[in-house]
Amino acid sequence: MEGTIFGFTEAQITDFGMTYGVTGLMLLMIFIVGHLAWQSKVGKFGTFILFLGLTFGLVGFVAKFFIQRSLNI
Repeated sequence: MEGTIFGFTEAQITDFGMTYGVTGLMLLMIFIVGHLAWQSKVGKFGTFILFLGLTFGLVGFVAKFFIQRSLNI
Protein backbone atom coordinates (compact mmCIF):
# COMPACT_ATOMS: atom_id res chain seq x y z
CA MET A 1 0.00 0.00 0.00
CA GLU A 2 1.84 2.98 -1.29
CA GLY A 3 1.23 6.35 0.34
CA THR A 4 0.34 4.98 3.75
CA ILE A 5 2.08 4.79 7.10
CA PHE A 6 1.25 1.66 9.11
CA GLY A 7 -1.87 1.29 6.97
CA PHE A 8 -3.18 4.80 7.65
CA THR A 9 -3.39 7.60 5.11
CA GLU A 10 -2.04 11.07 5.77
CA ALA A 11 -5.58 12.41 6.16
CA GLN A 12 -6.42 9.81 8.80
CA ILE A 13 -3.26 10.55 10.78
CA THR A 14 -3.94 14.29 10.60
CA ASP A 15 -7.53 13.79 11.75
CA PHE A 16 -6.39 11.64 14.65
CA GLY A 17 -3.78 14.21 15.71
CA MET A 18 -6.16 17.14 15.47
CA THR A 19 -8.82 15.47 17.57
CA TYR A 20 -6.96 13.44 20.18
CA GLY A 21 -3.55 15.11 20.14
CA VAL A 22 -4.79 18.68 20.46
CA THR A 23 -7.44 17.61 22.98
CA GLY A 24 -4.72 16.09 25.14
CA LEU A 25 -2.67 19.27 24.93
CA MET A 26 -5.76 21.31 25.87
CA LEU A 27 -6.31 19.17 28.96
CA LEU A 28 -2.65 19.60 29.88
CA MET A 29 -3.00 23.37 29.53
CA ILE A 30 -6.05 23.38 31.82
CA PHE A 31 -4.08 21.38 34.38
CA ILE A 32 -1.17 23.84 34.15
CA VAL A 33 -3.45 26.86 34.65
CA GLY A 34 -5.11 25.17 37.64
CA HIS A 35 -1.72 24.38 39.14
CA LEU A 36 -0.62 27.98 38.56
CA ALA A 37 -3.72 29.27 40.34
CA TRP A 38 -3.18 26.86 43.23
CA GLN A 39 0.51 27.73 43.63
CA SER A 40 -0.12 31.48 43.54
CA LYS A 41 -3.06 31.30 46.03
CA VAL A 42 -5.14 33.83 44.09
CA GLY A 43 -8.53 32.81 45.46
CA LYS A 44 -11.74 31.99 43.63
CA PHE A 45 -12.01 35.21 41.61
CA GLY A 46 -8.34 35.16 40.65
CA THR A 47 -8.64 31.53 39.56
CA PHE A 48 -11.65 32.46 37.43
CA ILE A 49 -9.71 35.31 35.80
CA LEU A 50 -6.72 33.05 35.13
CA PHE A 51 -8.90 30.40 33.49
CA LEU A 52 -10.81 33.03 31.53
CA GLY A 53 -7.71 34.74 30.22
CA LEU A 54 -5.40 31.81 29.64
CA THR A 55 -7.88 29.27 28.24
CA PHE A 56 -10.12 31.56 26.18
CA GLY A 57 -8.57 30.32 22.93
CA LEU A 58 -9.67 26.78 23.70
CA VAL A 59 -13.31 27.82 23.34
CA GLY A 60 -12.89 28.36 19.59
CA PHE A 61 -11.41 24.91 19.06
CA VAL A 62 -14.20 23.24 21.04
CA ALA A 63 -16.85 25.31 19.22
CA LYS A 64 -15.36 24.26 15.88
CA PHE A 65 -15.74 20.61 16.86
CA PHE A 66 -19.41 21.02 17.79
CA ILE A 67 -20.18 23.08 14.67
CA GLN A 68 -18.61 20.41 12.45
CA ARG A 69 -20.52 17.71 14.31
CA SER A 70 -23.87 19.51 13.95
CA LEU A 71 -23.35 20.23 10.23
CA ASN A 72 -22.04 16.68 9.53
CA ILE A 73 -18.83 17.98 7.99
